[in-house]
Amino acid sequence: MNSPGRHGAVYGMGAYLLWGIFPLYFRLLERSGAVEVVLHRILWSLLVCAVVLTAVRQWSVLRATLASPRTVGVLGTAAVLLAVNWGTYIYGVNSGHVVEASLGYFINPLVTVLLGVVVLKERLRPAQWVAVGLGTVAVVVLTVDYGRPPVIALTLAVTFGMYGLLKNRVGATVGALASLSTETLVLAPLAAVGIVVLEVRGQGHFGDDAPWQALLLMTTGVVTVVPLLFFAAAARRIPLSTMGLLQYITPVLQLLCGVLVFGERMPLSRWLGFGIVWAALAVMTVDSLRTARTRSRAAPAAEPVPA
Repeated sequence: MNSPGRHGAVYGMGAYLLWGIFPLYFRLLERSGAVEVVLHRILWSLLVCAVVLTAVRQWSVLRATLASPRTVGVLGTAAVLLAVNWGTYIYGVNSGHVVEASLGYFINPLVTVLLGVVVLKERLRPAQWVAVGLGTVAVVVLTVDYGRPPVIALTLAVTFGMYGLLKNRVGATVGALASLSTETLVLAPLAAVGIVVLEVRGQGHFGDDAPWQALLLMTTGVVTVVPLLFFAAAARRIPLSTMGLLQYITPVLQLLCGVLVFGERMPLSRWLGFGIVWAALAVMTVDSLRTARTRSRAAPAAEPVPA
């Protein structure tokens, strides 16, 4: 692996490792409910984005993004989905459902493939249909195990899948920093009003255990932006297939946090459901790698350019 590839792998592992230990961080914010944490996360993320935009001198990129009503509309819709995803995840962590939250990110690739069929009218290869079928069986098994559908996992998978779909519609013209800045900027007024309402009603916790709760809520901005920048740096340096393999670091770590750190139960039937999900992911990953290799071999070699 060349130097940019090595750096990209380090950035990618850094992003997925940070996302993987999120349960440990958000459990520290248990005193604040999921809604309050999300509201603060929006505002402090916007502030961190502003600092980074100034440091890398990309305010012109943000202005160009905001000048396109269509782009702002798409990113605004994506921001709502992201806020729902954040709130659901934080609720899952602080209500003792870390394992179920990790399931959401395990099945997210399967949901993304399914959204491609339903929304983009894409045609799946036979192996992809097998993976989707196995994923469906896994959800049924886990529904029987939980005694209810795994609502937290499904909400996380669907909202993040739709979020990715909308970001795909924007295309590569909007970078990760400008994109997140726009998303948080769209939601910032609502977040500010929400925080004020919570504090006026006495339901806010910003001033609890001063100054620790306030500092924890303020760090949500850094915790949100840093792994995203790592991810963006990795995506520019290593192939998408490598990123696809690295992405499983996050739910594996979250699963370990739920079982080993927080002591959540994992009966045999639940292991069976997770095992079927992992089998589906294995089928899809092998198929993706084989397809990428075939396309690479089939691609014509670049002709030499005359001097």
